[in-house]
Amino acid sequence: MSQELYTAVDSFLSSSLVPSDPVLDAVLKSHLDAGLPPIAVTPTLGKFLNLTARSIGAKRILEIGTLGGYSTIWLARALPPSGRLITLEFDPKHAEVARKNFQQAGLASVIEIHIGKALDTLPQVAAGHPASFDLIFIDADKQNNPSYFAWALKLSRPGTIIIVDNVVRDGAILNAASDSPDVRGIRQLFADLANEPRVQATAIQTVDAKGHDGFVLALVL
Repeated sequence: MSQELYTAVDSFLSSSLVPSDPVLDAVLKSHLDAGLPPIAVTPTLGKFLNLTARSIGAKRILEIGTLGGYSTIWLARALPPSGRLITLEFDPKHAEVARKNFQQAGLASVIEIHIGKALDTLPQVAAGHPASFDLIFIDADKQNNPSYFAWALKLSRPGTIIIVDNVVRDGAILNAASDSPDVRGIRQLFADLANEPRVQATAIQTVDAKGHDGFVLALVL
């Protein structure tokens, strides 16, 4: 198995099941043009997020980690007209790219973006949006995953789906002695999930154009 094969298969899956979309294609181009890091979700994962949100009839979605808004738009497209998506982004430059993309996608009216450290803006979200979220997507700095998960539980209800991306890291999570803050954060997340009676969770490994990784899917009980 090789990265070349992963990429080829991912290209086949995308071309077969995720047709080219002018808006989403423009969003990815805006990432390149603005020099954003190439860490947006793949088209297949974007559609997975969309289908998951649609399957549970999500009306309120929280996203931690906006980047340029690619995953945000996939999620927001799953909402009903009265739905709402709150997304949190640390970098003002990324947030500005995302705002323009939301406008171009015709979704600015249903998306609310908060700029700053997520651990600072999450209390504001909790205070301003007392109703629980139906789906929460966590895709930000991995060292803070345990804290983001704790906040996700506070902002959830029974039936809420929590998805955490990039939890395999080319297998780096196997190294219990790792000094990487990201790996330590992910390993702590798994420990927290295993010991949290309020959720049932699983993790799926993925191999695609971005390499070997995976995501957690948790159901709040």
